[in-house]
Amino acid sequence: QVQLVESGGGLVQTGGSLRLSCAASGRTFSSYAMGWFRQAPGKEREFVAYINRSGGNTIYTDSVKGRFTIFRDNAKNTVSLQMNSLKPEDTAIYYCAATGKVLPDTTASLYNYWGQGTQVTVSS
Repeated sequence: QVQLVESGGGLVQTGGSLRLSCAASGRTFSSYAMGWFRQAPGKEREFVAYINRSGGNTIYTDSVKGRFTIFRDNAKNTVSLQMNSLKPEDTAIYYCAATGKVLPDTTASLYNYWGQGTQVTVSS
């Protein structure tokens, strides 16, 4: 079992940057691919970014390509999301999640473990 705790959210102006971090418990972190998802008020949870177990493969939703970077440190049991050039439409609660699936997946229902979320607010 994996427990996930996000941090790093906050309030930032349009064009600013934030780095979200997700700390995982347990010694099997490297056995899980990781994803970041977000949920804005009144909207469904949506996929943001994915990274495979080794960190060698990443996937992004189109709206964040070129602005967000996902990376992980398996020695420290952490996965992070560097967010640059933030826009008001990036405002949401951001969640990290873990999946035991080997093949890349952007479907929230296929992720086994979730953090509690961290709020990101981008002011215009």
